Amino acid sequence: MASSLKPLADRVLVEPIEDEEVTAGGIVLPETAKEKPQRGKILATGPGGRDEDGKMITMEVSVGDTVLFAKYAGTEIKIDRKKMLILRQSDILAIVTK
Repeated sequence: MASSLKPLADRVLVEPIEDEEVTAGGIVLPETAKEKPQRGKILATGPGGRDEDGKMITMEVSVGDTVLFAKYAGTEIKIDRKKMLILRQSDILAIVTK
């Protein structure tokens, strides 16, 4: 699935991690009431971007990393009925470590 896509430059392919659909009080949230996921797992990365001088900038994230990203960042696509995002590395805010 994700292996068929290879992001270019400083872009990454991210599978959003959906949060709980039920509140602590037991209320089930409909799809329209949920906020967009801001956490996801990196499935593929590009080789990296270039700076103004043409020097290669290496990627700071790698496949398998769980990351936090800006709320409305990236381009949403569907692969095999799953929502995926293509983000620039600059849209990633942090890497989640255990």
